[in-house]
Amino acid sequence: MLPTLRYTVLGGSGYIGSHLVAALEGEGAEVMAPPRGSAGWEDDCGRLVYCIGLTADFRTRPLDTVRAHVSHLADVLERARYESFTYLSSTRVYAGCERGAEDEVLHVSPQRPDDLYNVSKLAGEALCLRCAGERARVVRLSNVYGNGAAPHTFLGEIVESAVKRGEVVLRDHLDSEKDYVHVDDVVSAVGRIADGGRERVYNVAGGVNVSNRALLDVLQRETGCRVESSPDAPLRRFPPIDIARIRAGLGFSPRSVVADLPELVRSAR
Repeated sequence: MLPTLRYTVLGGSGYIGSHLVAALEGEGAEVMAPPRGSAGWEDDCGRLVYCIGLTADFRTRPLDTVRAHVSHLADVLERARYESFTYLSSTRVYAGCERGAEDEVLHVSPQRPDDLYNVSKLAGEALCLRCAGERARVVRLSNVYGNGAAPHTFLGEIVESAVKRGEVVLRDHLDSEKDYVHVDDVVSAVGRIADGGRERVYNVAGGVNVSNRALLDVLQRETGCRVESSPDAPLRRFPPIDIARIRAGLGFSPRSVVADLPELVRSAR
């Protein structure tokens, strides 16, 4: 009989963390998800997955952002014993690049307010890779969606607005585009990376940019909502995220946000 795999998920009460805990337990693994500040778990974490982080509220909580992505991480790396250490980062770090590949040279500036998020994630990546050595894995996540996702995310916001108010007012241009990945694909990939990923950095993403226009076309068809967008709204295009590494190494095959959007609408209703 094979031994039961043991995981520790820090940030297990969050959206991604809670889905990861449920998925691992569903596979028969032993999972600990200790709340922040609890003690007694440091000596035998097994496969440790660090899901603690801020998302849309990082702009109003800069100190908490650095604490979550770097300061608390440093405490965990110093105190915990683990077989592997998987740190959840973000594909936002590719902002300003022509492509989003794991070996890309990244560009950040402390003078750009939004770069605080990218700088803190990259500091966390560097700390993890340095301190956990060959046991470290960094997962750069795209924009995560799924039923129950926070309404303050872009996709959650426009779906809720279309369903409940019958209109969507965009702050960005209709042709703005970025990558999306379903939470079920995320937890499946993170579990496999923590268990046996051979590379040190992985992109976990949909692998294709989707425009606001494509999303709104589906929302209008499903809800009949009205869409308002100024032609002077900023056009934002994130670099395409390369998922060749995780496709080849772990057989990753993500689903489509456009195909999933009708189900998100039904759930919001």
